[in-house]
Parts: sequence; structure tokens; C-alpha cells
Amino acid sequence: MRKRFGIDIDGTVTCPKSIIPFINKAFDLNILYEDVNQYELTPFVNVSEKEFATWFSENEPMIYKGSPLAEGAGKVLNKWEKEHELFFISARGSHLLDVTIQWFLDKGLTFDHIELIGSHDKVATVKKHSVDIFFEDKHDNAVMIHEECQIPVILFDTPYNQDPLPKGVIRVNNWKEAYIWVENWEKQQQVHREMASSSI
Repeated sequence: MRKRFGIDIDGTVTCPKSIIPFINKAFDLNILYEDVNQYELTPFVNVSEKEFATWFSENEPMIYKGSPLAEGAGKVLNKWEKEHELFFISARGSHLLDVTIQWFLDKGLTFDHIELIGSHDKVATVKKHSVDIFFEDKHDNAVMIHEECQIPVILFDTPYNQDPLPKGVIRVNNWKEAYIWVENWEKQQQVHREMASSSI
């Protein structure tokens, strides 16, 4: 049965290490991805929060254009596109839609919908689109979406999302593991549907 997948972009479809080389070059640093143990990056740079925010805003298009795909993401997403609806929901600002769409095209990815909401609070958007399962890299987003929307959330393991998880948020190391989990989940859903229809 066709499902609607909600998928974050940055750190989920893109490699979570993407921004590190840009920061190191801009601020003459040598930050290691493995040491980034929180989502907020300001503490790792040697400038004020305001200055870093300005730099990030000015460089967002270049960073997004230069972001590589997360390992295995292309293969899995292109397979799912044939079987499900892929709704990409990102905290990027809506002014970055053209850059985002071009990146998808350049990477050979197809999509049913892309929504850039300009905020990390994705709950309302997930509910609006009746998403069945979500894919995320930000810990509090994953927990909030699961608890508010009562859907499973796949969390891609990174150094910055190591806090404990509730049962409905599933930690995976890569897209291959995500694919396997989803395949099993779909089989269980099919069994439940068959049992429900046979009991009518």
C-alpha cells in the first residue's frame, strides 16, 4: 500500500558532515565532525552568535549547492519514489526553493512535494500532509514529531543526536538500515490490514 513519507533534507538526505568544511574554511578552524556533539554550531566557532548567523544566511545557497548526498540515500529514495509519495519537509527558508529543487535534479532525485517552512517545528506540516512516517536527524524534532503525530520516526545517527529516544523513534546508522526497517514495518502493516479485514 502506497504510503506518504515525510523526509528532512539537511543531515538526512544530505551528508551530515556537509557544513563542516565550509565553517572550517570561513573561520580558519579545524572542527572534526565527530566532535560536533550538539545541533547548534555557534559554540564551535570563534565569532559571536550574530556574526555566525549572518555568515550562515549569506552562505546558505552555496552550502546547499555543495552538499553531497548522504551515503546510500539516492538508491533508497529512487526505489521508494516508485512505491510511495516522498514529501521533503525542511527548516530551510522558502527563498531557497529554487536552489533546493536544482540540487535534487542535479543529484538525480525525484520528489512529490518539497516544502521549506523556515522553522524547525515541523509538526503542523507533518499533520497537514498526513505523513505516515518521518525521517530526521535532529533529536528533538524526531521526538516531537513522533509524540505529536503518533507516527514512527527514523533518526539517522550523528554525534549531535545521542540523547535517549522513546520507543517510536528508531535510530539507524545509514539509509540501508532505514530501508530494512521500513520494509519490515510495511510487512507488519500488511499483516495488520489482513487480520482486520478477515475479522470483519
